Amino acid sequence: MYRRLGSALAFCLLSTSGFAATSYQQLLDDEANGADWLSYSGGYRSERFSPLAQINTRNVDALKVIWAYQMQPTTISGAGLQETTPLVADGIMYLTESPSSVTSLDARTGKLLWHWSPDLSDEVLNIGFPRVNRGVAILDDTVYVATLDARLFALDAGTGAVRWETTVADNASGFSLTLAPLALDGKIIVGVSGAEAGVRAFIDAYDADSGERLWRTFTVPQPGEPGSETWLGDAWQTGGGSTWLTGSFDAELNTLYWTTGNPAPDWNGDVRPGDNLFTCSVLALDPDTGAIRWHFQYTPHDTHDWDANQIPVLIDGQFNGEPRKLLALANRNAFFYLIDRETGEFLLGEPYSYQTWAEGIDASGRPIVLPNSEPSREGNLVWPSLQGATNWFSPSYNPDTQQFFVANRRMGAIYFKADVDYQPGSPFLGGGEQALDGDDASGAIVAIDAMSGKLQWEFELQSPPWSGVMATAGGLVFGSSNEGNFFALDIANGNALWNFNSGAHVRTNPMGFSVDDNQRIAITGGRTLFVFGLE
Repeated sequence: MYRRLGSALAFCLLSTSGFAATSYQQLLDDEANGADWLSYSGGYRSERFSPLAQINTRNVDALKVIWAYQMQPTTISGAGLQETTPLVADGIMYLTESPSSVTSLDARTGKLLWHWSPDLSDEVLNIGFPRVNRGVAILDDTVYVATLDARLFALDAGTGAVRWETTVADNASGFSLTLAPLALDGKIIVGVSGAEAGVRAFIDAYDADSGERLWRTFTVPQPGEPGSETWLGDAWQTGGGSTWLTGSFDAELNTLYWTTGNPAPDWNGDVRPGDNLFTCSVLALDPDTGAIRWHFQYTPHDTHDWDANQIPVLIDGQFNGEPRKLLALANRNAFFYLIDRETGEFLLGEPYSYQTWAEGIDASGRPIVLPNSEPSREGNLVWPSLQGATNWFSPSYNPDTQQFFVANRRMGAIYFKADVDYQPGSPFLGGGEQALDGDDASGAIVAIDAMSGKLQWEFELQSPPWSGVMATAGGLVFGSSNEGNFFALDIANGNALWNFNSGAHVRTNPMGFSVDDNQRIAITGGRTLFVFGLE
């Protein structure tokens, strides 16, 4: 059901009479418009690339903090981590604060315009992930936010007032929402977290004006549907397949691309023999109906919690001398993939990180699994760990140089399997892992030639990162570390050109925008949002 009015707290501190609505056409043009940042990944292609070059390799060493914003306190325990990517539209910034609040700021000064918080209980369930929120969507004069307790809200972009709310799923069963919604023409698309609770996940579309649900596509098919033969008995009912990261959209092909997470239970695959479609996959969807046009599964019958919940990046380029519309993804399983996004045809799979579970990827895109790489009762050591060679944090693609950048986690783990019974709203794991750490764990920012999958350079990090990257037309890629360092690298060779220590863990993605013709770079360290510029 949906409601036109919701129960929430909002306050407005400053008139926003200068507010300008954001049209669907502007969303389509966003990647060419460096002034704004109108969607989670910077544009529908999810390149997380800023076309601005005012800040470049010659002057980035002069970058300094222009303003900073200290986030609001929260009464919800465990909500200190920040994984938000702000949006900027016509000089106004919108960001989320964990667990599910929304804040509007003057992008020139950081001055607070309004702040809104939903009525969340401290008892809200979040099984298998922290109490975080990754951002909002904007369309026309409305901002959309998905909340930890599995609701979707529409807020007035000028005041933060609630226009409507709808319940997406039952939080008591283990469903939650942590992603930034994706705004299309008249539609808001969301996906759910919760595979570790044994939910059957889905992708939803809602009417942007009313909140009415338009379609729902489950990521685990029921008996009789395509893919159901990859599940045994009733295992599909608790099959997982979370859709907890924002997808990508090709307007020319009118196709939505969304990635899916691990099957459930995570580590005991004995109770769910088969490939377990459509988990650990990318789905190509009709945005008008939700119908699946094609799928590609990265890790069939996953038993390591290697979600395919990474950002699918849409690339146009020459592959083997032929122009192709491509989908690129650096997978949690340590392989970089290229897929033809028109047909779903597998084109390339190359390792970008140390791994011990697969000999390689065969001609059909299926991994060639090595012996003794599955979880066992006694435990097997496998690379990468359940956190993957990368994770939820975003990659970046520079279309000018055809470089793909990804934050790489280098960590192995001993994987165990165990018996488990399904209980609604409880962990449904079937085992666990003991991750290697200390001297046995590290990280890097990795540059990949997108058309060949070959590594170009690596920038070493002290520990496995938990934050994403952003490339710019100024020849830079921005990244960060667990130790609180935010830095700029030269895309030509990976050399460090600038560094700023935020004084706190960085667990988010950088983004860029421009105000009054001044380029800005933003990232969150701890509970502080920093905005950088040259003056």
